[in-house]
Amino acid sequence: MAIDYDKLLALKIPDAEHTYGVKDTMLYALGVGLGHDPTDRAQLDFVYEKNLKALPTFACLLGYPGFWVRDLDTGIDWVKIVNGEQGVVLHQPLKPTGTVLGKSRIVEVIDKGTGKGALVYTERKVTDKASGALVATVTQTTFCRADGGFGGPPRESPPVHKIPERAPDLVCDLGTRPEQAVIYRLSADRNPLHIDPEIAKAAGYPRPILHGLGTFGVVGHALLKSAWDYDPTRVKCFGGRFSSPVFPGETIRTEIWPQGERVAFQCRVVGRNDIVLSNGLAVLRA
Repeated sequence: MAIDYDKLLALKIPDAEHTYGVKDTMLYALGVGLGHDPTDRAQLDFVYEKNLKALPTFACLLGYPGFWVRDLDTGIDWVKIVNGEQGVVLHQPLKPTGTVLGKSRIVEVIDKGTGKGALVYTERKVTDKASGALVATVTQTTFCRADGGFGGPPRESPPVHKIPERAPDLVCDLGTRPEQAVIYRLSADRNPLHIDPEIAKAAGYPRPILHGLGTFGVVGHALLKSAWDYDPTRVKCFGGRFSSPVFPGETIRTEIWPQGERVAFQCRVVGRNDIVLSNGLAVLRA
């Protein structure tokens, strides 16, 4: 089975209606590490129903259509996919409860060549069911490691944000827990790569890895803590490129360069020193 470019580009991903409550919002926050210090008042605001706030990165889970890469006729070897890039634009501050509609589509498919994989670009518009107002636009690049060379038309990958060539202005270290992927998967992504040791080995990893969106949430927490005083309403746009996997239990170091309304960032694993998220850019709400 292989990717058929025209067929995949025309694939109809089912729309998703998603009602979420305080338990969902808190579970997500726990899954990306909030609450590690149960005496930290700022963190408790995301895991305690009293004055509950939603993390900006929670928008990436809203209106999620399920594991469509595996469940639909895509031609993709789903065992060997990883999240390549992630972005979210918040058109309004995120509410801790609500009912939303998610409408997903495949924007482009890039064939990197035999042995080099393929890139599948998707976009999801998330709207409030009651008002019809646009809540968020979620973009994702799925790196299909085993699917290059299917004969797709040549395409150039979009440019990425460049990181300043100097020492960061801020640094934030946040540890992950050994069971963090087990908790995170309860919020959305049930890909067994993140919990089943045999599936992880088949995919080429020594053990299950943390979800890309799990790493994304940890990094979002680091920026909230270090640059935005835990105020989630300040965030308008957030995105970056995944460079290397994180294994649950490792510590993620986020390096931050504030540039007015724009904030550049990148992340590495302490100890291994591997860059795990690169070319990061956040934009603040005016």
